[in-house]
Amino acid sequence: MVMRILLAAAVSLAGMASLASAQTPTITPTPAGPVKLHGAGATFPAPLYQKWIEVYGKAQPAVQIDYDVVGSGEGVKRFLANTVDFGASDSAMSDEQINQAKAGATLVPATASILALAYNLPDVTGALKLSRAVYADIFLGKIRHWNDPRIQALNPDLKLPKQVITLVARQDGSGTTYAMSNHLSAVSEEWRKGPGTGTTINWPGVTMTARGNEGVAGRIKRSWGSFGYVEYGFAKRLGLPMIHLENKAGHYVEPSFERGQATLAANIDKIPANLRVFISDPDGEKAYPIISLSWLLLHGQYADQGKRDAIKSFVSWALADGQQLSEAEGYIPLPDAVATLARAAVDRVQ
Repeated sequence: MVMRILLAAAVSLAGMASLASAQTPTITPTPAGPVKLHGAGATFPAPLYQKWIEVYGKAQPAVQIDYDVVGSGEGVKRFLANTVDFGASDSAMSDEQINQAKAGATLVPATASILALAYNLPDVTGALKLSRAVYADIFLGKIRHWNDPRIQALNPDLKLPKQVITLVARQDGSGTTYAMSNHLSAVSEEWRKGPGTGTTINWPGVTMTARGNEGVAGRIKRSWGSFGYVEYGFAKRLGLPMIHLENKAGHYVEPSFERGQATLAANIDKIPANLRVFISDPDGEKAYPIISLSWLLLHGQYADQGKRDAIKSFVSWALADGQQLSEAEGYIPLPDAVATLARAAVDRVQ
């Protein structure tokens, strides 16, 4: 589903002053003339991007930002076709894709979040735990029912139904799918040699598909016996129960904002200078096992100076004051070291 956020100009300099006095993030000045920016891409960070656009637009009335929530795969396609001023992707871009960018490409990590395995078993109460080996085999289609002995052994206090496990997966090319399949490749040799890693996957077993994180979360909400991978914030907003997953250290952890922060903090050293990193199996006693960064895609050069200045101002603000809005939307603020590197990348845009 495509959602458009159109922010019209209507705030004076006096309005900007009152906004700052109310402890809203400060805004970097942009050119006085009206500028329209068009972006497209990932659903994973869309609620946060929408909030950024809303807040920034109120304080910078000269800048109108339009973002189409179409998924990471389509966002990269539009970016490479030069039909958008910026893209957004949870799978960044491959070297091959970067080489196709006629105006160059700058990958800017903008936020981070975690993937939850949400499910629909209304008669099951209590925390449902899955080991790495078990949830990998569920995705492989080797475990087909919720009362399978391997699941029951991990959850002796729960009465699990003899119900087919139906995976709800993404229909569209998706960075969320990339993050999920990349994690499965890290924890399961059979998965790595089989379905592998990608933005689209030929899922084994019984599978339903839906478009976008919101589509997957909604399908799980309506479908008894289902489970699927979805960005934590979407699952939380719909009140979906989420599985406690075994991490690399052997501990069972539930998805939460705090877990996401601890995971990112424990794995900062994995982030290289080019800022393109996929933490497929994070370290840390308290780490949640499935975490993903999400990137904004900026052209290396902009022919229109007004658009260049506006996009640099917006993204620089998002990487600084905009991070204050992350937690309320269910996302993990970037650590200062990562945000500083990201702002330096934005500064290099010509």
